[in-house]
Amino acid sequence: MASLHFCAECNNLLYPEADQTNHVLMYACRNCPYRTEAANPLVFRNDLKLISKEQPGIIDELMTDPTLRRTLDLTCPSCGHTEAVMFQDQSKRTFNKMIFFYVCCYCNHLFHDEPLAKPDDDNE
Repeated sequence: MASLHFCAECNNLLYPEADQTNHVLMYACRNCPYRTEAANPLVFRNDLKLISKEQPGIIDELMTDPTLRRTLDLTCPSCGHTEAVMFQDQSKRTFNKMIFFYVCCYCNHLFHDEPLAKPDDDNE
């Protein structure tokens, strides 16, 4: 993994640069002539998650938020109450699907709709 490197002579930060004649990565000081060859050619690494899972985030006291949309069409799987507030999480989406989360206004239980099945392409 890439880390910071410091000059052995003046303790300033070393910056990566390419040695064009030997085709190697070097770390060079900008304040003195000190240069050293990099042990690892990795300067920067950007890891991206390939799979993101829907996460509802913080749900404490959402049922008292007057700006959230309310529904009376769903039954809470925990207590059977029919009033719930609904919201969509703002995290990254997998395959651009939309999942609504619901919080029961009676017991604060979090639940969501089951995703719809993909339509068959064979019926076209």
